[in-house]
Amino acid sequence: MIALSLAEIAAVVGGQTHDIPDPSAQVTGPVVRDSREVEPGSLFVAFVGEHVDGHDYAAAVVEAGAAAVLASRPVGVPAIVVDDVQAALGALARHVVHKLGTTLVALTGSAGKTSTKDLIAQVLRRKAPTVFTPGSLNNEIGLPLTALSATEETKFLVLEMGARGIGHIRYLADLTPPKVGLVLNVGTAHIGEFGGREQIAQAKGELVESLPPASEGGTAILNADDPLVRAMASRTQAKVVLFGESDEADVRAENVRLTDSGQPVFSLRTPSGCSDVTMRLYGEHHVSNALAAAAVAHELGMSVEEIATALSEAGSLSRWRMEVTERPDGVTIVNDAYNANPESMRAALRALAAMGRGRRTWAVLGKMAELGDEALAEHDAVGRLAVRLNVGKLVAVGGREASWLQLGAYNEGSWGEESVHVSDAQAAVDLLRSELRPGDVVLVKASRSVGLESVAQALLPTGAEGEVAAR
Repeated sequence: MIALSLAEIAAVVGGQTHDIPDPSAQVTGPVVRDSREVEPGSLFVAFVGEHVDGHDYAAAVVEAGAAAVLASRPVGVPAIVVDDVQAALGALARHVVHKLGTTLVALTGSAGKTSTKDLIAQVLRRKAPTVFTPGSLNNEIGLPLTALSATEETKFLVLEMGARGIGHIRYLADLTPPKVGLVLNVGTAHIGEFGGREQIAQAKGELVESLPPASEGGTAILNADDPLVRAMASRTQAKVVLFGESDEADVRAENVRLTDSGQPVFSLRTPSGCSDVTMRLYGEHHVSNALAAAAVAHELGMSVEEIATALSEAGSLSRWRMEVTERPDGVTIVNDAYNANPESMRAALRALAAMGRGRRTWAVLGKMAELGDEALAEHDAVGRLAVRLNVGKLVAVGGREASWLQLGAYNEGSWGEESVHVSDAQAAVDLLRSELRPGDVVLVKASRSVGLESVAQALLPTGAEGEVAAR
């Protein structure tokens, strides 16, 4: 974070200083909520969680070098005490972003946010210093913490914004007002909480509503291939740039194909020219993600050649998202178990089919959470898609939702031994260890709550965890 005195921080967040001998002392280190991440000069943010109270670590973090604690009560060590720690953190982020004047890029969507954010960051940092959301820390706590990690050298700040209801993105955009806003898609992720795709579109479109007008440099980058996203053009005064495979897209892909290993190849066409891209990532769904990143970079002044080179060299920065590991025996493990929704599940299955040409394929799948009344139909549809894509084996892991996956596969193709329902991750591991053959390709995917990453990790050779082919 940029250096700020404790007195200035207290004024910004509306807090009272306690046990601070010198209010002119500065916070020069990172702002953190995890006591293990404290560095000399840090500001430690004490949240009260369900199981852990950050205030209990106040003395330890100051001893470790923290300049002060942002707290909701006095803690006996230097602290800025506020009524609402979360609101104070957001106010501090808003102040720092305004003071820096950094070009802020925000993105949202039902699927692909983190992968696209990672691509944008890898492209933009070739042009100038770039700070971006780590992993999927895209909520009212993770977003301001990321913004506060920017410094005077930061040219671009790339922030992923998530939402579980109307008003969430509006709140985040108010904390960190973007100049460039990107909406990827409107799908069915969290549809049980939103109530329908129209409500999801309403929430995602809050991002483009927050942008400054075109006369002030505001730019809305929208997916031309998604009608609900494209319709958001009417909700903004910003310049509108379309990306996609549609002929009407300003930034589009032509001659798309997949290599034998399932990696996308295409011609990237922008208003300033065309250049070829061969991606290191796996699955055709990354073409749309790459186009979104290219549209952002083009609007921020990069040439099509620079963008194409950066996309061709970009890897996976976030764990358990299409991580591909080749075992010495020729078995390929695809760990895409960080999260799942119907759109990402379909994309992963299509990637598996492309990677498995001429090889036996396994889809180890579990529950997709937060689908509400759509849960049965969506799980059934995924099971049916596995059959249509000629996946060799479906291993449905878990309870009711897993049974729906298996039922869909059976109804689509009258599957017998090609589909099996197992109770938990360990049962899946035992099955795979006994039946995998050299050359097989295994996809592992489910919602985060299922924890299926343990299946992928158990199948890796010792010491191979994290050494993924897409890096």
